[in-house]
Parts: sequence; C-alpha cells; structure tokens
Amino acid sequence: MATSRLLAGVIGDPVAHSRSPIMHNAAFAHHGINAQYERWHTPPAELAARVATLRAPQYLGANVTLPHKVAVLELLDRIDEQAAQIGAVNTIVREADGGLSGWNTDAPAIVATLQETAGFSVVGARVLLLGASGAARAAAFALGSAGAARITVVNRTLERAEGLLADLLATLEHDPLLYALASDDPDLAAAAADATLIINATSLGWREGETPLAAGLIAPHALVFDMVYRETQLLRDAVARGARALDGLDMLVRQAALAFSYWTQQPPPVDVMRSAVSRLG
Repeated sequence: MATSRLLAGVIGDPVAHSRSPIMHNAAFAHHGINAQYERWHTPPAELAARVATLRAPQYLGANVTLPHKVAVLELLDRIDEQAAQIGAVNTIVREADGGLSGWNTDAPAIVATLQETAGFSVVGARVLLLGASGAARAAAFALGSAGAARITVVNRTLERAEGLLADLLATLEHDPLLYALASDDPDLAAAAADATLIINATSLGWREGETPLAAGLIAPHALVFDMVYRETQLLRDAVARGARALDGLDMLVRQAALAFSYWTQQPPPVDVMRSAVSRLG
C-alpha cells in the first residue's frame, strides 16, 4: 500500500510570490521523503482554522510569514524559548502527539547571513531597522543579542516600534542603545546618516518602485540588507548611493534549512535548496 504523502506549507497573506515550495520540495526529493510543500493563502480571519488543520497526522508543520508571525503564537501549544523572547514565530512543527510547537528560524538566519555571507560584523553595529513586524522582532533580537551597539526602529505607527523595543529590552542580557521613530520623524535623516546597517523588515519592495526609505537618506558607508528576496528599489538606490546591497535570498535559504531539519530530523541539503531557489532568478 502506498504511503500517504506528508504535507507542509507557508501560511501568509499574500503567499503567491513565495519561493519556499521549490526549495523544500527539492529538499524532500533529495532525501526521498514522500512530502509536498504548498502555498496556503490565509487572510487573518482564517488563521486559526488554518493552524488547526496542522494537527492532522499528514502534516509536518508550516512556515509563517507576513502578517501572522505574532498572531500565531496564541494558537500553538508550545513555544520555543527564543521564539517566546522574540515574540514571533515563523516555523510551526507538528509534534508526535499532535501538538503544535512554534520556533523562530529567522533570528539565527539573519546573523549568519550578515556575518557569513556579507562579512559584516554585528558587534558594535549601528542599526536602522525599518518596520516592526515579526521579521523585525527577529532582527532586533538577533542583532541585539549578537552585540549591536544601537538599534533604531522606524515604523509608520510609533507605538508598535516602542512596543517592540520594550519587549527587546526585557530579554537582552546587555543594553544596546534603543530608539523608536515614526516614519515621518525629522530625526530619521540623522539616524540613517549614522547607521552602519540598514535593514528592511517591511513588505515594501515586493511591488516595483515602492521603497521604505528615501534614496537620499542612504549613507554610502552602510550595508543595506533587504529581507525581500529580489532586487528592490531600496537595493538599487543603495548601489546608486555607493552603499553595499544585500537581498534576502540567503536568509530565506538559511531559515528554510533550519525549518526542514525541525520537520524531518534530517540534515538539510542546503546546497540543493539554494540551487533550486536560485534557478528562479
């Protein structure tokens, strides 16, 4: 009798752009695992029902993307300590007993991408972090834990930026300088000018021409890291200004590899996953 196919997928709104299926399906094939990874478009009103389906035996788990990385916490049975400190989950694992555990693979992927791919030292970095999403929470926690000297969070809603930093302050063992700015704050120009690392953790960049930061605010000495895994207007502006530019593709692969290992207890075939997603251009 044929073995039933296992399922995993990405939960978000939107997800049509996601490259995760080609990565994970290549990894499943590499290990001979009878599983399929899918895109599960899930508006906020349908999040609880979607997560509940993961309790069925055929599911390995799921990735979680915008805008659900924070809201999903209350729907899970167990939260990994680091994910709880961050306050955001991007990976759900169905455990053997049918329970659902939440993990954050974004945080280690961010630091590894900056240090190993870009050769950027996080220690002492002055960070301008654009957005207050779940991905921004992972970035703030990861960079603060790794020794960043200053983190300035910029968000359209100041209260969300302040909330992120309050949560961060409660979890870090050392205290980097922390600032919150609204997107239209006149102090943004000075913060950007002094930043050694600018990170886009918003969704601005998926549509052509949109950007979270005016080109004139990008300092030539900065590394501009866009979590959006395509060439964005922000990255084109960074290059034009003489700054270094790094897209989110390597971070995508690194966080996916960790998720794969949690679901399958198999070593992730990182080169296979990177090759598969890179072929999409």
